[in-house]
Amino acid sequence: MQRYLLRRLVSLASSLLVASLVIFAVIEIVPGDPASYMLGLNAEPETVAALRDQLGLNQTPPVRYLGWIAGMAQGDFGLSYTYKVPVSELIGQRLAVSLPLALYALMLTAIIAFPAGMIAAARRGKLADGAVMGATQLGIALPNFWFAMLLVLVFALHWQVLPAGGFPGWDQGVTAGLKALTLPAFALALPQAAILARVLRSALIETLGQDYIRTARAKGLSEGQTILRHALRNAMIPVMTILGMQFSFLIAGAIIIENVFYLPGLGRLIFQAITQRDLIVVESVVMILVFAVILVTFLVDLAYAAIDPRLRTRA
Repeated sequence: MQRYLLRRLVSLASSLLVASLVIFAVIEIVPGDPASYMLGLNAEPETVAALRDQLGLNQTPPVRYLGWIAGMAQGDFGLSYTYKVPVSELIGQRLAVSLPLALYALMLTAIIAFPAGMIAAARRGKLADGAVMGATQLGIALPNFWFAMLLVLVFALHWQVLPAGGFPGWDQGVTAGLKALTLPAFALALPQAAILARVLRSALIETLGQDYIRTARAKGLSEGQTILRHALRNAMIPVMTILGMQFSFLIAGAIIIENVFYLPGLGRLIFQAITQRDLIVVESVVMILVFAVILVTFLVDLAYAAIDPRLRTRA
């Protein structure tokens, strides 16, 4: 197990290094000068040059890259060109919205998908299976921002039980914060639950055809007991893969939903930073998101080893 863990850690570190090089290179080739953007079209060349020197933009790319990496290793992401505050402070403020939203949406995804997938697998070829598959097909086909607008029309405008957008801040209480995140979380969770339910159904159907499942049935276990006690754990490998990918998407890919509901999360921050040419914010936020994706993948690999001991033996 130690060798398996060590190899995963080396892979994680290598992926982060390659990702940082790619992110920095892509940002470098993006057209536009942050100093010129900040000062406007009529700025004097001397003023632009002075601001470039102040921001460190006159240094060579390798020097800027090494300084950026060294700062991140110490928890210093630099100073925002636009907001004039540390980037780490901006990320911390926005992460306080995006991370709870992602966890809330992932919890709703599991609550919806697991019962639906197990019912569809247990009733394969019957009416319940057809209903679940039809609903999941609809959930995959329709975009989440359409779900978001529909939820706003029903729950915010018609019934007026949940806010239509904005975020009051956690200092106003956990209840107020969760109410503000409920509609965005459902809008994110419904399409993801449809995908997860279909994957779980397929994995369970394959598992239910194994010999040990027939033995469990022969012992008198009901279909539900057979699925919960024996089939579900062995069907979890593909499900864990999808859950890991979905959590990464919910953190990094919620920019549309955050704009629909006007949430001050990481998605809106990176969108604003791109439009304002705040390169240091773009680089740092993208690097944080890449780290989150790689870390989740690493944790999923460890979950594989915990679920299936054969993977530890092979490693």
